[in-house]
Amino acid sequence: MVHKGERNEGHRGRITHTEGESNTSAARKQWAEGHGDPATRELLRRDGAAFLHQSLSSPCVATIARAEGIWIEDTAGRRYMDFHGNSVHHIGYGHPVLVAAIKRQLDGLSFAPRRFTNEVSVELAERLGTLAPGDLGKVLFTTGGSDAVEVALRIARAATGRFKTLSFWDAFHGAGFGASSVGGEATFRSHIAGPLLPGAEHVAPFNCYHCAYGHAGPEHCGLACARMVDFVLEREGDVAAVIAEPMRATPVVPPPGYWKAVREACDRHGALLIMDEIPTGLGKTGRMFGFEHDEVVPDIVVLGKSLGGGILPIAAVVARRDLDVCGDFAIGHYTHEKNPVTARAALTTLAIIEEEGLVERSAELGSHALERLRAFGEGRAIVGDVRGRGLMFGVEIVGDRDSREKDVAAAERIYYRCLEEGLSFKISAGSVLTLSPPLVIAKSDLDKALSIVERAIAEEAGSA
Repeated sequence: MVHKGERNEGHRGRITHTEGESNTSAARKQWAEGHGDPATRELLRRDGAAFLHQSLSSPCVATIARAEGIWIEDTAGRRYMDFHGNSVHHIGYGHPVLVAAIKRQLDGLSFAPRRFTNEVSVELAERLGTLAPGDLGKVLFTTGGSDAVEVALRIARAATGRFKTLSFWDAFHGAGFGASSVGGEATFRSHIAGPLLPGAEHVAPFNCYHCAYGHAGPEHCGLACARMVDFVLEREGDVAAVIAEPMRATPVVPPPGYWKAVREACDRHGALLIMDEIPTGLGKTGRMFGFEHDEVVPDIVVLGKSLGGGILPIAAVVARRDLDVCGDFAIGHYTHEKNPVTARAALTTLAIIEEEGLVERSAELGSHALERLRAFGEGRAIVGDVRGRGLMFGVEIVGDRDSREKDVAAAERIYYRCLEEGLSFKISAGSVLTLSPPLVIAKSDLDKALSIVERAIAEEAGSA
């Protein structure tokens, strides 16, 4: 369960975070006590003894013994629809076509040392270049999204001769020092994270429900959030790149015209626009790329997570062809840069998304889910906002609709009610029930999950 961007000063000045605290909250303890079969308890004990502990991860909420399609199953045989999946499970878990393709690749070529190329890696790079709009056509692979973000930053430095960046508070771009520097979450920027990269400027993000500028909505603000981007770019004068998520995975959707205004500001001031599509890309929002909703084309796009089909780790940077200017520099020397097995996983995942019409399916099912949840939320005072795109949508739980004050405790109780009924998801930004099902989900299963959420909210509203 994820609560991002919430923090306070804890015991002896130690920085604590809402999500980290939720891992040992009363609701978590009650859940663990009610589902403490011996096998689960023992595996969780061994996990705690073997792994380094960190915020957002420890202790684990449960175990997992099997994953297939939209389902995960724990060691006690309890099954859950997984509406979280760390955004990797666009095509579901263990897709048989993908599993078969990986097995064939293992029997053929399983590894390629650096400075040697191979057919499948080249084919994947060519496919991504064809898939991306505009002149986005030069590619580099990494093993994770955080590394891919840092490759993009190096390209921007080389192309512009500048080192500064402009990004957004509340954003997440990875856990490495460079990615944390341009990110905007306290969890990854505070305490042991510093000092961070110099020149990493931040502005308030778009968020019409919780506008940092105090506006009631986009019809009243004149896109103040976008104008601040232009203001900072002009004042600094030497920013290499603006890096952003086209839509926050919390989820938060940009107001109409936002990205067009930012794109124009970047062009005026000589800054590149980098779009981090790691959670939102490859059809999750109902378009192949999230930025396509806003009719802009970035200079660099970063992909990851679902690119490996929920089995293998791979990320990619796709840049404009004229940004291939780093031939004399080291921007990403990764041992598995052209691993043929991960490349095969990605290439097959892209084929499955296309052949099964999953982008269109995401758009259709997402519209259905949003319409249903908005209609349900109209009569519930604890439902403050319902938002999203495609199969990435959320319900914000509030204590007061007028003040829009988050009700973190209520959201957590709703979460455990849903988990009890066989639905797993995450909580974002303190109190947003964030639902991100696989694109392969059947409409009947989606409706079953929505009914679980609605019942849990109604029960919480009735007890309030």
